[in-house]
Amino acid sequence: MKILIQKKRINLFYRRINKFIIHNQLLKHSFPYFIILILILICFSCNKEEEIPSYIEINDFNLTSNSSFGENTENITDVWVYIDENLQGVYEIPVTFPVLNKGLQDIRIKAGVKANGIASTRIQYPFYTSYLDTVELVENETINISPSFSYNSSFDAIVEDFESSGTIIDSTINSEIDFTIQQNNSNHYGYALIEEPNINFEISTQELILPQQGAPVYLEIDYKSSTEFLVGMYINYSQDVVRRDLLWVTPKQEWNKIYINLTQTVSESIGAESFKVFLNMRRNEPSISEEINFDNIKILY
Repeated sequence: MKILIQKKRINLFYRRINKFIIHNQLLKHSFPYFIILILILICFSCNKEEEIPSYIEINDFNLTSNSSFGENTENITDVWVYIDENLQGVYEIPVTFPVLNKGLQDIRIKAGVKANGIASTRIQYPFYTSYLDTVELVENETINISPSFSYNSSFDAIVEDFESSGTIIDSTINSEIDFTIQQNNSNHYGYALIEEPNINFEISTQELILPQQGAPVYLEIDYKSSTEFLVGMYINYSQDVVRRDLLWVTPKQEWNKIYINLTQTVSESIGAESFKVFLNMRRNEPSISEEINFDNIKILY
């Protein structure tokens, strides 16, 4: 069937070219050679064998942590796959995808997240280690890989998981209420309920000394809330404090994790002596109470 289709295409091509050269005498003598060249190219493409791919399947992964980085909650959505240090592709988990590489291959897999919770800003999360392995890829066979990731110990973290006495966060002067620490099974977390007549709730971290000059700085937070809330930073200069609103976080009825990029804000704050990360939520409807739960607050740098 493929040969018949190719013959029909060649005949159609020949008729069109012939019609053209009738009106162009300069091409008459070179036309036979031109047709021979085209036929050679077509035959080459017809006879070329299709490569048979092998397949890589990634359905799950594992994230480990240690006391320096708090709990190993995560919202990893993608994997960035490298074969012999060449990017094979970025895939949403779970996935099975074809590759043309064969034999023993060095595989590097990096964990991907949605920066600021936005699907269009998928990134390799710099604070997770890469997964490395050597695998054998065989034509038309599928190999399953379950990568393991951990926090990269070359970075630092400031963690608040509400499991110790005292906290690194506190209500600010803009807040009309304080938060409480709740317990579910063995897990502790922060909680605030805004009821009439109160409207505004705000907490912030203690003062933080963070690296600048483009060094990556991220905030992780686990949360669930009945309404949106604002995340931002207070930038402390020697004689001034600047408030920078960064991101409105959409409400979630179940626990969710978000990774918020603070890098640009920190690096652009030339001359700042310290920073505070804040979280602000308001009650917008007079007759409706709003609540927020928050846990595993991490500033990584």
